[in-house]
Amino acid sequence: MANFKTHLNGAFAVSGVLGIVGYKAGLLGGHEFLICIALGTIGGLLPDIDSDNSTPIKLGFDFASLFFAFSLVMHWRSELSLLSLMALWLAGYGLMRYGIFHVFTKITVHRGIIHSIPYMGVLALGLVMLNYYLLDTTAMTSWFYGLFLFIGSMVHLGLDEAYSVDLLNSRLKRSSGTAMKLYSDSGRYWYIGLYALLAVGIVFAPPFTEFWSTLTDPITWMILKDGLLPRELFSSLTSTIK
Repeated sequence: MANFKTHLNGAFAVSGVLGIVGYKAGLLGGHEFLICIALGTIGGLLPDIDSDNSTPIKLGFDFASLFFAFSLVMHWRSELSLLSLMALWLAGYGLMRYGIFHVFTKITVHRGIIHSIPYMGVLALGLVMLNYYLLDTTAMTSWFYGLFLFIGSMVHLGLDEAYSVDLLNSRLKRSSGTAMKLYSDSGRYWYIGLYALLAVGIVFAPPFTEFWSTLTDPITWMILKDGLLPRELFSSLTSTIK
């Protein structure tokens, strides 16, 4: 399968290209463009969080532990003394980084349910709903955030499948088919739960009409076409044709 560097570079490249296209088409603002690229890159690392010793899970739990510890401190900063806050910070960090991390690695299996298309769909849809309902992000921007996270994760799964093919010996490796899974009989109940979550998420998801109509609007692509070539080159080509 592809390594961490390949996943990182692949997801960043695809997200970067799509982000620039969205920006030039007027679909994304400046900060939204950057957030989309970041989310796409993160999505490219997400499927490997079920690997106990992978870089994504270590980085993810380090960040989550720091965020959790500082959140506790910020919440209790007015009620507790300095020493109590320091103790709370250490306890919160230790609980997340070593306690929750240990439990998570025990209950997950590499290339299990996390390393699947429906799981990534649930995460992407969850991000859409989080932004729309809790962070007051517009429906269209929320859908873009979820879409980029999902695309990044699909880049990861696609690279793993590509690396499972031995082109020199014209054969499939044992890992072939274990990356881009829609279902696995060994985890049937987990997958039933995932698809149930997807169904519920779709029902309660923010409005999709504006996002889709804007994405398919011919004016959007006319704007992109006008900005495809440098204006000087476009003008010279037009004059030459005339």
